[in-house]
Amino acid sequence: MITKRKIYSLLAAAGLALGGFAQSASAANIIIVNANAAGVGFNDPTPAVPVGGNPGLTRGQQRLNAFAQAASIWGAQLDSTVDIRILARMTPLSCTATSAVLGSAGPRFVDVDFPGAPVPGHFYHLALANKLAGTDLVTAADDPAGLGAEISANFNSNLGNPGCLTGSPFYLGLDNNHGNLIDLLTVLLHEFGHGLGFSTVTNGTTGAQLAGIPAIYDKFAYDNTLGKAWDQMTNAERQFSAVNGRKLVWNGANVTAAAPSVLVPGTPQLQINTPSEIAGTYLVGVASFGPALDSPGLNKQIMPVVDQTNGTGLACNPLDETNARAMKNRIALIDRGVCGFVVKVKNAQDAGAVGVIIVDNVAGSPPAGLGGADPTITIPAVRVSRADGNTLKAALKLGPSGRSSGVVARLGVDNSQLAGADKLGRVMLYSPNPFQGGSSVSHWDTSAFKNLLMEPAINGDLTHSVLPPNDLTKPMFKDIGW
Repeated sequence: MITKRKIYSLLAAAGLALGGFAQSASAANIIIVNANAAGVGFNDPTPAVPVGGNPGLTRGQQRLNAFAQAASIWGAQLDSTVDIRILARMTPLSCTATSAVLGSAGPRFVDVDFPGAPVPGHFYHLALANKLAGTDLVTAADDPAGLGAEISANFNSNLGNPGCLTGSPFYLGLDNNHGNLIDLLTVLLHEFGHGLGFSTVTNGTTGAQLAGIPAIYDKFAYDNTLGKAWDQMTNAERQFSAVNGRKLVWNGANVTAAAPSVLVPGTPQLQINTPSEIAGTYLVGVASFGPALDSPGLNKQIMPVVDQTNGTGLACNPLDETNARAMKNRIALIDRGVCGFVVKVKNAQDAGAVGVIIVDNVAGSPPAGLGGADPTITIPAVRVSRADGNTLKAALKLGPSGRSSGVVARLGVDNSQLAGADKLGRVMLYSPNPFQGGSSVSHWDTSAFKNLLMEPAINGDLTHSVLPPNDLTKPMFKDIGW
């Protein structure tokens, strides 16, 4: 007997021109329900040239073909006898000239304590609940708009236009040959994954559960600091856990077993050896330029760049003789700000530094990576959080001369730990501080490598596979009941 059902996200019916487009697969039938009005989105009549295996002759048809391909890929991996319907539309989403929301998706309904529910007292996304129950659990009374879909999904129709990630539209081919464009098929696979179960309906900002009931996702979201899963925590504990950077992990047996076949060994880290007061391991964001961190890594003294009257060091200009003498054969500690990361690192390299640590200038953890490109950079560089940078600076005991040699560090990787997993091999969930709405908790952490489909940002090297050895989404689905 169904004891509770809550509507999680129900789209308004007004203005929707609905039509079905089905893509059958061997194990589950996923139906794309076209929610666009005439002349826009999937119905855009703008002529298009076939591209990358997509034979559509209009922009709308090519978009719909990409959706059908994503439905086919996911359908082949699922084992539901109940049709899965995705209410989908292309629509303007939030964006600027340099950033954009590519898409969003989630369950329109969640259900609890339905016939066949493996874990009582936990919400399941409706597509999964239907699969486990073997029947469509939503009645006409539950869905008075008559939309008949388990998942809602929206994708940015303005992408690539002026003012919306200008010049970077969706690639509509099906062959993953997207170059510098954004692969729509990859984005679709990611967002459909959220609607199928890769997300929690618990509020990460407040820690409050929907209707006081945990999600099945919460059963596997485990905090290493608290020693509890989310479905065992208080609201306050979930608030803490949601921003407990790289301490929130997925505690599901299938993902943990598959992780060594997907993730590579080697977790980047900054290990402070001396002084003992600050000795330990510090989180870092790695650079997209220069050599990769390795093992045993770089074991050197840290020395600060000081080239500003306020005691900070920006290294935006070639270092003067005093700074250059201090940097030689050492790791340079540089403050973020004013100029690009590659400029700072190159100036430190030219002064004789063998590595660079960039200290963030805004609060937050874990630290993001360092973007940029310069093939002439030959030394490793990382970013640390503002708080950890301040710890290093305090230990350096900067005086009027701005010099100390009391901090020794190892900058490298730990080959005993998978990139993106904890010491026990449990894959990390994304839990940055501050909390990032729409991203935090319901994604893998950005430290994972290989890059994973369900990270909060789409990476250009992703495949169209959701299976090991390319990806961990299917093992995660097995953990929650698919």
